[in-house]
Amino acid sequence: MAQLYYKYGTMNSGKTIEILKVAHNYEEQDKPVVIMTSAIDTRDGFGIVSSRIGMKREAVPISDDMDIFAYIEGLDFKPYCILIDECQFLSKQNVYDLARVVDDLQVPVMAFGLKNDFQNELFEGSKYLLLLADKIEEIKTICQYCSKKATMVLRTENGKPVYQGAQIQIGGNETYIPVCRKHYFHPPLTKD
Repeated sequence: MAQLYYKYGTMNSGKTIEILKVAHNYEEQDKPVVIMTSAIDTRDGFGIVSSRIGMKREAVPISDDMDIFAYIEGLDFKPYCILIDECQFLSKQNVYDLARVVDDLQVPVMAFGLKNDFQNELFEGSKYLLLLADKIEEIKTICQYCSKKATMVLRTENGKPVYQGAQIQIGGNETYIPVCRKHYFHPPLTKD
């Protein structure tokens, strides 16, 4: 039975590399998959899923107004799995479309992304995935400043923490740091 999976983790927890690994494993068995990503994240190009270790693949870009259900239903093949990167940026309707893909088309969907933003608020996509997902899994990584589990993302500007601003600011290691709760509120100037 197909299910909707939500796999979340902080920056640098290996979400994208997991997508690429799962896709590779299916495709090695001649089982086609569809890789999708938010149209918002264009750091490595429009419709590109890219990991920090250098692996990348083309993906179908998802905009807020895209009818994902109609897109998947209209394919000339039935995918074995749909893999979504940057799912935190999805709209409520996008997430409901993914649930319909699972329920009506019987295609498993694995959505990967951040749960909370740099202000510790849920992203829209994350909120609705937490509500609708059949299975929820945390992908763990450690705090940049200590050995505790990172549960938050610290936004920095010129090396200083930022706690106010627009929810969405696309960036990588130069902008965001995975941290534990303690170091979110009290980041050291240098690593402990």
